[in-house]
Amino acid sequence: MLPTLDARLAAAAELVRPGQPVADIGCDHGKLTAVLAASGRYPKVIGADLRPGPLSKARQTLEHANCQDRAELRLGDGLSVLSAGEVGSIVLAGVSAQTTWEILEKAPWVFTVGGPRIIMIPATRHSELRRWLWAHGFAFVADRPVQAAGRWYAVMAAEYTGERHEPTFPECLLGGTGSWPEGAGYAAWQKAKLPRMRLGVPDGTPLADEIDRLLKEGTGL
Repeated sequence: MLPTLDARLAAAAELVRPGQPVADIGCDHGKLTAVLAASGRYPKVIGADLRPGPLSKARQTLEHANCQDRAELRLGDGLSVLSAGEVGSIVLAGVSAQTTWEILEKAPWVFTVGGPRIIMIPATRHSELRRWLWAHGFAFVADRPVQAAGRWYAVMAAEYTGERHEPTFPECLLGGTGSWPEGAGYAAWQKAKLPRMRLGVPDGTPLADEIDRLLKEGTGL
C-alpha cells in the first residue's frame, strides 16, 4: 500500500525534476522515497539516512508499497552518499536551516551551474536559509507556503546560478510565498514572530528600524 504524504512532502514531490534521478536525503520513514519510486517518473530513486534505524523503517515502507525494486537505500552522512552528477534533484526535508546549508557546504559539486535542484523544507529559520541561498549563488525555482500538523512550512526549491543576491529583510522573511494562495496565512505567521525577534536586536540598528517599520505597517509586509 502506498503511503500518504502530508502537505509539505506532497509539495516537495511536485518540485522534483521528472525524468531524472532523485535522492531523498534524511529519508527517515521512507514515505517520500516510496511515493517517488512508485510513480515511475524517475530512472533512479535513492533514499538515504544517517542512522540504520530509519533505513530499516524505510525498507519496510518500500516493501509495503511494493516498490522495493525501484529504490536504493544508502547509509551515510548528508550528501556523502552521492557522487557528482548522480541525481537531478535532492530533497532535504525536516532538518534545520543551518543543518541544510552545512550539508550543502560539504558537497562542493552542488555549487555548479546546471547542477542538481535542491528541494528543502527547513524545520526552522526559513529567513536565514533564504538569505544563505541567495548569498551563495542560488536562485529560487519555488518558495511555497504549506500548512501541516498545525504549523507553517516553506517548501523551497533552488538551483545554483552563481549570481549572488543581497536580499532585504522582508525578502528573507517571506521569499516568494506571496505568489501562492496560502501566502497571507504564512505572512501573518511570520509577522507574529517579529516582536520576539525585535527583543534581540539592538535599538538604532538598520535591522531594528526595519522590524519596527514592518510592525508599524501591520500586514503590509
